[in-house]
Amino acid sequence: MRLLWKVLLYHVVLATLVISATLSFPSFIETIPVGGVTELAQGGGVSFSRANEPVEATDDFVIVETVIEATHQLDRLGYARQLLMVILGVWLLMLPVSWVHRGIHDISTYDHSLDETTLILPGVVAAIVLVVQHSLALAFSLAGIVAGVHFRRALQDTFDALFILVAIGTGIAGGVAALEIAAVLTVFFCYSTMYVYYMGDGLEAHHSAHKKELKRQRKALAEKETSI
Repeated sequence: MRLLWKVLLYHVVLATLVISATLSFPSFIETIPVGGVTELAQGGGVSFSRANEPVEATDDFVIVETVIEATHQLDRLGYARQLLMVILGVWLLMLPVSWVHRGIHDISTYDHSLDETTLILPGVVAAIVLVVQHSLALAFSLAGIVAGVHFRRALQDTFDALFILVAIGTGIAGGVAALEIAAVLTVFFCYSTMYVYYMGDGLEAHHSAHKKELKRQRKALAEKETSI
């Protein structure tokens, strides 16, 4: 049960930091890429930068021309800055998912590269979604490119496919500026996976490892009897 407490403590600390930052700096919540699904449902694209919005000049504020120029230059990096925040967010959310994958395979052999995949894949997917979401032509081009790439790596356990799906789903949510959806998805997946692992019959990889161990013991016993 140490894995459960580790993941639970991580989520509590992460939630506490976010809530504390929001209470201390009310504008912090505006910098987090959330609410993208609402903007998509309203028929508009996801807005990743507010620097292009017109600024009203009043008597209380004097707008200096150099400041305006610097703002426009900084806004050219708006999508890059937002993507950095998205990648950081999905990485923090997928970190416990990687721990869960490693923890449920502690008694059997498994693909260690899948741990790194669950951490890196969401950021790659988020960047791709950010690029193609405003262009139908780019979306079809990407579909053609992906269709031309064939992966012939078989998973040792069908349950591992869920980790890939969660990584992709988290990346898509981050790409459309909906980290709140990614947070709910990863939290649900972590605890539901641990529930299935601890309360269920175990993974197929565990049964295979147990059968191999029994076969090895029987073979060793047979060789011992033969030598006697």
